[in-house]
Amino acid sequence: MASQQKFGAGIWHFATYVDRYATDGYGPPRSLIEMIDLAGQVGDLSVVDINYPFPGGETDFAAVEAALKRNNLDVIGITPEIYTREFARGAFTNPDAGVRRRANELVTEAADVVRRFGADYVKLWPGQDGWDYPFQVDHGDLWRMSMDGVGELAQANPDLKFVIEYKPREPRNHMSFDSVARTLLGIEKIGLPNVGILLDFGHSLYGGESPADAAQLAIDHGRLFGMDVNDNFRGWDDDMIAGSVHPIELFEFFYTLRKNKWEGVWQLDQFPFREDCVGAAKSAIGFLKHIEGALDRLDFDAMRAAQAKQDAVAALDLARAALFQSGPSSPR
Repeated sequence: MASQQKFGAGIWHFATYVDRYATDGYGPPRSLIEMIDLAGQVGDLSVVDINYPFPGGETDFAAVEAALKRNNLDVIGITPEIYTREFARGAFTNPDAGVRRRANELVTEAADVVRRFGADYVKLWPGQDGWDYPFQVDHGDLWRMSMDGVGELAQANPDLKFVIEYKPREPRNHMSFDSVARTLLGIEKIGLPNVGILLDFGHSLYGGESPADAAQLAIDHGRLFGMDVNDNFRGWDDDMIAGSVHPIELFEFFYTLRKNKWEGVWQLDQFPFREDCVGAAKSAIGFLKHIEGALDRLDFDAMRAAQAKQDAVAALDLARAALFQSGPSSPR
């Protein structure tokens, strides 16, 4: 049976990357049009998330729209670049009021791009909002500025969704929106219906959370507006191929979404530094399709019964049998 699930990817999946060692990149620079054409080669992608300003200095909206059309792709979200050198001391929390205004203007421009593409949301990743040293900031002021920055934009654009992608650290040593609980507290304080969470599976792992538990908490508050998947070794935001390190936790994450009847795009946020980007996307989506099939095989009633008794062995046996198509690992 063909998958009915929609898959997406951040367009940066098809970029070339630099780090502090390969400062000239792990390949030649690519234009946004080239990235879109590579995304089209994956075959299973329906949507992409695009940075704004567009990568490579692209300014021709008609060319971007034509590339999306020929690759049968839509835009799910626009991610304004409020995390670059310009905002090194913060975007919403910058001590310079002029820089804070610039961040607001950039996100407002991105909101207009969302409308032009008919996308679902503006994605906010305020990676530079936070602090690095003890005593560097007044924590009350910083948190208030974080919430005000998002709230002002959401209030000014009530027709659009704004999703906050939290992360514990990097590039700041401590990010302001650093966990599902803290982000939910901020969203509830903002008090607007169009502000929610984009839950990045890898950020949740990296932050010491259970991604399934984080998803349930966001769903319980009606704030899970989107999600990304990838993988890491919990020590850093490695953005590896989804399911390569934590397949059982990834399965539990999607079990939680299915159990709650959460419907949305399963989106990749991967950084294939040295891997073929199209191959890495196909590998991840192939495993996500396997998870989709495993969810169809899983006995949800039996799982609920095992969880009601907090029977870890029975629950794991059920999950492993569905995911790995094997029998129980221990006698019952």
